Amino acid sequence: MRFVPGGAFSMGSDDFYPEEAPVRRASVASFWIDAAPVPNADFGRFVAETGYVTLAERAPDPRDYPGMPPEMAKAGSLVFQRTATPVALHNPLLWWRFVFGADWRHPLGPDSSLDGLDTHPVVHIACEDAEAYAGWAGKALPTEAEWEFAARGGLDGAAYAWGDELSPDGAMLANYWQGDFPHANQLLDGWERTSPVRSFPANGYGLFDMIGNVWEWTSDWYALPSLDAPKSSTACCVPEHPRGGTESESFDPTAPQVRIPRRVLKGGSHLCAPNYCQRYRPAARYPQPIDTSTSHVGFRCIVRDPHASG
Repeated sequence: MRFVPGGAFSMGSDDFYPEEAPVRRASVASFWIDAAPVPNADFGRFVAETGYVTLAERAPDPRDYPGMPPEMAKAGSLVFQRTATPVALHNPLLWWRFVFGADWRHPLGPDSSLDGLDTHPVVHIACEDAEAYAGWAGKALPTEAEWEFAARGGLDGAAYAWGDELSPDGAMLANYWQGDFPHANQLLDGWERTSPVRSFPANGYGLFDMIGNVWEWTSDWYALPSLDAPKSSTACCVPEHPRGGTESESFDPTAPQVRIPRRVLKGGSHLCAPNYCQRYRPAARYPQPIDTSTSHVGFRCIVRDPHASG
């Protein structure tokens, strides 16, 4: 783990997606955070010791999903499938497929394995799986503010974790999609899917993969930022340890029939691209249903410093 000294910072962005705005001042206390996302080897030790079964390895109960076709009541998870040609970017179902038998041990489906992937971040992790691991490890999931403060590495207000250019002098500083998503990945960073943790330079706090590779769970329920939050570094009453919304506020208003709460994901993944989902940034955020696992979502944990004063 790495120590992150607490402080105030500019949270959010006014330059990319509306759910990141407005930029507002926030502060967090000091904490320790995993230097990298939890890799398969570490998650495997947790499972071996506890016998834990992830959500993707359990068949869903049709009673929890009214209208579910009976043939879908099987264990599995969402796996990214590259398309053969350009497609409309408004329909994620064109590149996501629910694969029976896909889970953390079988990231691409039942015939795949973790051979050669011990140091890659664990994926197909639902929110309760991440919380179970954190509890076993004596840690916790970070809040959105803690995660974003850590990802910035001391560069307050910068667009990326390393500055204001995505690839300064052509350098690939994170695992994201180069080329036209979802059909043409140029692989300039060397990776089609996940990469071993620590494959790219650490940020100013010594943290790896805060950007790209896999999205990471936080403990905050998803809500839009408050328009009343202080925006100036001289404003009084900078919120300490700001939190997201409530569980009841986190439901997707565009799908009122789906009563599954959503948590905030941070950091983007290897599927974020310049032409789609430019969320390979500290300010970026995404509302993920807590029961949904995919081939590009993982997590890391923190330990809050009991002696921190903020």
